[in-house]
Amino acid sequence: MARIIGGIGTSHVPTIGVAYDKGKQTDPAWAPLFDGYKPVAAWLAEHKPDALVFFYNDHATSFFFDLYPTFALGIGESFEVADEGAGKRPLPPLRGDLDLQIHIAESLVNDEFDIATFQDRPIDHGCASPLPLMWPHDPDWPGTVVPIAINVLQFPLPTARRCYKLGQAVKRAIESYPVDLKVVVVGTGGLSHQVHGERTGFNDEEWDREFLDLFENDPMRLTRLTHADYIRRGGAESVEQIMWLAMRGALEGPIRSIHQNYYLATTTAMTVALYEPVEPLYQDAEKLSVAAQ
Repeated sequence: MARIIGGIGTSHVPTIGVAYDKGKQTDPAWAPLFDGYKPVAAWLAEHKPDALVFFYNDHATSFFFDLYPTFALGIGESFEVADEGAGKRPLPPLRGDLDLQIHIAESLVNDEFDIATFQDRPIDHGCASPLPLMWPHDPDWPGTVVPIAINVLQFPLPTARRCYKLGQAVKRAIESYPVDLKVVVVGTGGLSHQVHGERTGFNDEEWDREFLDLFENDPMRLTRLTHADYIRRGGAESVEQIMWLAMRGALEGPIRSIHQNYYLATTTAMTVALYEPVEPLYQDAEKLSVAAQ
């Protein structure tokens, strides 16, 4: 049976991809960001997941405001990386697993999640900007990607709670897949930032740190926040943080952060965090440690 072995939360700032493609990994302005992804890449290399399920948003690249689905799952053997105006990136197409994607789609519908599906549409920086920092890609990616796009652009948006429930449904879908696969779930977006209007350039590190703490230890509090709450605390575009909650729902139970990097050098608080589910043995050891103190 397939199983989820970990979760990754990551910003998807488009300039990350531009800097990566230009070889700025050791540039003093960018090194703190790229170095923050190295432990994630090492963890993925060690655990060798077969698939990454990406909760991301499309930035009006493959969908537009005349038809923008609330939730959309990509089904295909491959997905091109979108040219967003700076030229085609030197990355191979993302690999897909048709059987896994179809199973997830059917499972979600049977679980009363009416999800859209798409084929032959490119994947933009919502997924593609952080991916090469975590996964090698020469000559090809080591595993497959299941892209799940979430609408955080055009109102009405799904609520934070609904995104969490989507993650729970994806977890049930993965765990009912009758093939022995290791899966990692990835939530992208944020953290605090606003790129338009009177608060252009707004950030709030205190809120970012609070979000990361609640995400790990009390995610249900985050599911009760409204879109206005996220925007007020973190800026208009920080509503993207609800996509992290889809990843958190897929992990669902207790988790522990094994790596976290926070870097605020541009208009966006760029963050990457790595989580593992807390196994019963780990929980028991932790309780014994507390009791002994």
